[in-house]
Amino acid sequence: MLGGISIGHFSGTDTGVTVLYCGPDGALGSVDVRGGGPGTRETDLLQPHNTVERVHAVVLAGGSAFGLAAADGVMNELAEQGIGFPVFGEGKPGPRVPIVPGAVIFDLLVGPARPGPEEGAAALRAALAGNDESMGSVGAGVGATAGKLRGGFGLATRRVQNYKVSAAMVANPVGEVIDPQSGRLYGAPVRTPVNAAAYRALPHPAEAKLNTTIGAVLTDAPVTTAQAQRVAMTAHDGIARAVRPAHSPLDGDTIFALSTAQRPADLSTQLMAQLCTAAADAVEEAIANAVAAAEPGLGLSAYRDLLD
Repeated sequence: MLGGISIGHFSGTDTGVTVLYCGPDGALGSVDVRGGGPGTRETDLLQPHNTVERVHAVVLAGGSAFGLAAADGVMNELAEQGIGFPVFGEGKPGPRVPIVPGAVIFDLLVGPARPGPEEGAAALRAALAGNDESMGSVGAGVGATAGKLRGGFGLATRRVQNYKVSAAMVANPVGEVIDPQSGRLYGAPVRTPVNAAAYRALPHPAEAKLNTTIGAVLTDAPVTTAQAQRVAMTAHDGIARAVRPAHSPLDGDTIFALSTAQRPADLSTQLMAQLCTAAADAVEEAIANAVAAAEPGLGLSAYRDLLD
């Protein structure tokens, strides 16, 4: 993954929390929300015309709107360590407010648990202890569903010149991730297909109508806040390629964009186009990786169960 950002998970029995910790100096952040039913926190703060540009952590959680409370635990834990936005200016005494945006998935139908401040704090402590690149049924991906299958948490990375572009995604879409005719993952057609007949025979959870795909694109390229937002916007193309349909009125699709560069630079339009392309490709692969790594459970079949 990307140096400067570490991933930590709290994995419960039917829900969870994933924290992307950006270090004491934070990372430049922006966001793009495309789904019609988002559950988000502090996304207005990340608009390019607003004051605060750097975030200290991003929280991805289950529990629907209840899960937004997980960010409170992350904020409190960071504040205890003196990490946050200096209200009166750097080097001056006064409070520090950790900047912790977040987004949630709807997973309340697979179990009753709702992650809160304690679970958020646990995920942050895990991120502080070291980077965890586990995929599948971990963190915010524990209670995820993807169409007829169990969803999960996935990662993928691309390189653009001297820069990295990584995606960390929680795949929990209303739409399908597998072509019912060929059995192939939309986001990874070269991967071994599942048994198409067995897949078509699976029941589609009738209640799964309030799902979403959330995540973040991470880069060390020195983008501006406006450029980071463009990267987040284009990254949604990866959702559209991996999930059909995507961005529906029932989804809450949200992608954050984070840059670990210390200060933005004047990147060329050509380089920005390459970064945007890489972001979409990484998101597409991360969603496919999330589904492929998921374990069966919570009454759902997994991709691995249906392999020929």
